[in-house]
Amino acid sequence: MGASSSVPDQSVHDFTVKDSKGQDVDLSMYKGKVLLIVNVASKCALTNSNYTQLTELYRKYRDKGFEILAFPCNQFLQQEPGDIEETVQFVCQRFQAEYPIFGKVKVNGSNASPLYKYLKANGGGFMGTSIKWNFTKFLVSKNGKVIRRMRPTTTPSTIEDDIEKALEEPLKEKKAEEPLKEKKAVEEPLKEKKAEEPLKEKKAVEEPPKENQVM
Repeated sequence: MGASSSVPDQSVHDFTVKDSKGQDVDLSMYKGKVLLIVNVASKCALTNSNYTQLTELYRKYRDKGFEILAFPCNQFLQQEPGDIEETVQFVCQRFQAEYPIFGKVKVNGSNASPLYKYLKANGGGFMGTSIKWNFTKFLVSKNGKVIRRMRPTTTPSTIEDDIEKALEEPLKEKKAEEPLKEKKAVEEPLKEKKAEEPLKEKKAVEEPPKENQVM
């Protein structure tokens, strides 16, 4: 999907991304889940601490409706240089990651992933719209809205309270817009005006003049 943030009711669930095998993944499949979306890298100083804690976080909350979506990115000092197969193998073997690793993306610039354009536009905060470094995190609600954007140095273990709070929030079902019901003009048959009855002329009952009786 190419749109970013121009549609008021847009959410993460409106986007389609590529998995590590190049297949389309419709993010609406995560409706009702709390998400942590992270741009990851294998050769960063933050790699070990973040991947270790992400695995712990996922194991703790996955059965409660929590998912981590990891997007490898090579835009920061080329710290994710290998192909996607190498990245998946590295993360799954070294850090026992069980959450999905998606295809490599760009998070900044004109060729940035539409999902990341949306996240940046709706993440708020003082960091501006660009992603500053690896392991920037976005916490997303069950309805696909950005709750909070976290800087790369925010460790996953410190956001448990935010995750628990988001998990407690009910899923707000989107009310289906009822089609405007055109009010059918109840066309009552034109009531024909009752023909005005002709004025009944009161017939003067002309009694014959009474003859004077002869005395």
